[in-house]
Amino acid sequence: MVPVPISIIIPTFNEEAGIADSMKGLLGLVREAQDIEIIVSDASSDRTPEILAGFPVRVCRSAKGRAVQMNTGARHTKGSILYFLHADTLPPATFLGDIRRAVSEGRRAGCFRMRFDDENPLMNLFGWFTQFPLPVCRGGDQSLFIERSLFEEIGGFNEAMQIMEDYDMVRRIEAHTPVHILETEVTTSARKFQQNGIIPLQINFAAIHLMHALGFDQESLKRYYRENIR
Repeated sequence: MVPVPISIIIPTFNEEAGIADSMKGLLGLVREAQDIEIIVSDASSDRTPEILAGFPVRVCRSAKGRAVQMNTGARHTKGSILYFLHADTLPPATFLGDIRRAVSEGRRAGCFRMRFDDENPLMNLFGWFTQFPLPVCRGGDQSLFIERSLFEEIGGFNEAMQIMEDYDMVRRIEAHTPVHILETEVTTSARKFQQNGIIPLQINFAAIHLMHALGFDQESLKRYYRENIR
């Protein structure tokens, strides 16, 4: 049986410090894989595209903004399944099989559970909560797979959103189908927590969720993020 084609889409912005390691890690997982492609949607002003030129991935230039970049990347793909992955997140070794199995079972969209690359007990606790089907437990770091037909039906990511675009995407997907949570875990960088402090950053993330729920506009959310999170 021919595997379901999967397109991996990675948005990047000034990732020169870590993109080589990220690519090596991902390519190590897909070296023997069939029917996959890796599209990097890049908005960098640093050496990220030069570094990416040394890897077997396709780079497309995009305007800055994660929603815009993910939509731009999607337009350059061919796969029937789109898999959106952050540059500092590594999927589990079994991720292609996990996604294909879920799709064969009728799951039109889904994400992985998540762990951080930091064994701090609080970080482990935050990762543990990602197994639950609660909106507040969803985030882009968990990555997202979605059937192309559903992605196109709901209009892709909302490019008017510069903050909470992943949360908004999940909400719109769930108007059509549940977002399935796979049992395996992606591993994502804890650098923001290390830079900002674990509790202060989590409080700021909670504040942004609350502001969004209360109807604050994108400019207010962006300003709060810029003033409080490094």
